[in-house]
Amino acid sequence: MDSPRNGFIKGRYILSVDVGTTSIRGHVYDKEANIKGSSSEKISLLYPNPGWVELDPEELWLQFVSVAKAAVQAAGLQMKQITALGISTQRATFTTWSRKTGETFHNFISWQDRRASELVTSWNNSFTMKALHGSSKVLHFITRRKQFLVASIITFSTQHVTFRLAWALQNLKKVQEAVEEGNCCFGTIDTWLLYRLTKGAVHATDYSNASATGIFDSYQMCWSGMLCSLISLPLSIFPTVENTSHKFGSTDTSIFGVPIPIMSLVADQQAAMFGECCFDTGDVKITMGTGTFININTGNKPHTSISGLYPVVGWKIGQEVVYLAEGNAADTGTAIKWAQGLDLFSDPAETEAMANSVPDADGVCFVPSFSGLQAPLNDPHACASFMGLKPSTTKSHLVRAILESIAFRNKQLYEIMSEETHIPVTNIWADGGVCNNNFVMQLTADLFSRKINRPRHFDMSSLGAAFIAGLGIGFWSSKEELKCLGCTEKVFYPQNVWKNYKPVIDRWEKALTRSMHWYSKP
Repeated sequence: MDSPRNGFIKGRYILSVDVGTTSIRGHVYDKEANIKGSSSEKISLLYPNPGWVELDPEELWLQFVSVAKAAVQAAGLQMKQITALGISTQRATFTTWSRKTGETFHNFISWQDRRASELVTSWNNSFTMKALHGSSKVLHFITRRKQFLVASIITFSTQHVTFRLAWALQNLKKVQEAVEEGNCCFGTIDTWLLYRLTKGAVHATDYSNASATGIFDSYQMCWSGMLCSLISLPLSIFPTVENTSHKFGSTDTSIFGVPIPIMSLVADQQAAMFGECCFDTGDVKITMGTGTFININTGNKPHTSISGLYPVVGWKIGQEVVYLAEGNAADTGTAIKWAQGLDLFSDPAETEAMANSVPDADGVCFVPSFSGLQAPLNDPHACASFMGLKPSTTKSHLVRAILESIAFRNKQLYEIMSEETHIPVTNIWADGGVCNNNFVMQLTADLFSRKINRPRHFDMSSLGAAFIAGLGIGFWSSKEELKCLGCTEKVFYPQNVWKNYKPVIDRWEKALTRSMHWYSKP
């Protein structure tokens, strides 16, 4: 018979499942945060039209259940030994469904989807936006309230849910009818999984996921009534927002054979931040996965950006709210996967040696912009491109140019973050699949002129969700205990002065400029 001892129940484990952009990964953790069993499955992305990116909801649900069961089986455990479930998910990918039947009205529309790009551009250039900016400047001057400063400079992006949801409401008849009948539920992946796991009993999300939609007011900590009114989004469809560490309910017995408490929902980047134990103001995390996300802990106040950094709720646990400032580049792993599909290499692990086999990229520049350019350029119509090709260009030059572009975008984001937040950086941690590449890691450290820590665990989103769930049920007692569980696999120290790279970066920035506005209508 298992019994509690020192806050820990012997023979009990935490199950954490991370739904990323390209894969679902499940891990079972013990008290020392060791992985006892794992499972993963690739996510099939659908491209029904140019610029559209979707996921099949039913397929995703079956994969989630399959991965969770397989991870527990791989650990040699039974489901009754799982004391809590934590869920980390990609953000801003959403669907809508019937409140009565649970049937989805359409596929998940991915955060990478660009179907609303014209709608976004139209709104950003509209008289309404100009009026909003002008009136908000006046209100900020009078009140000095930061939310008015945000409203005075806000620009919309396809990566946020806002206009992709507006598109669905305008173009999908089933959604329109359901809204009129009060029968429509909206949810990002976390909300929809929770709804399915509880057999429709719970329609909720957490603050970290809500804050990443673009529809949530991170200053007032609620769905933005002003924005919803402006764009005609019905507030009735949105889920309840709960703390990140919260008992959201328990899984229905029919799914895993026993009810498992669902103790955390957390957005993937915020989860990675928590998994890295970036608990202090000034801690920085760089995740290089499908895209690159750089986050800095800004403490208990959201950051107001003028260059495209986004203030998100890191997590809310009890009364504590931690905010992050975030910048991102959408196409990191995407670019590497694309190059692999062109047979530039057979395995991404080869790219490090290929890049190091040549002294430079032979003047070749790569612009990683399959999904537009984000902060600080903020151009959804930019194109991906190679420039500077010549007869002497080899595969190794092309690969080096791709890897360099990842580090160059890292530098852009880091500089904007440092300039805007004025928060002294304490520690920098890197995670995500691309951080396995020592060439990218070393070049990034050189360009930052800062040391960067690479942890033993690369799947930090899953670990973060597990940590939050474990704290909620007393599996772990405190953040200080969690810090003791961390382990650095390698530290990258700056070796070359970044200014030696300045001519290369200047040429690359010229290539960026030439790739911008490529898809704009004449």
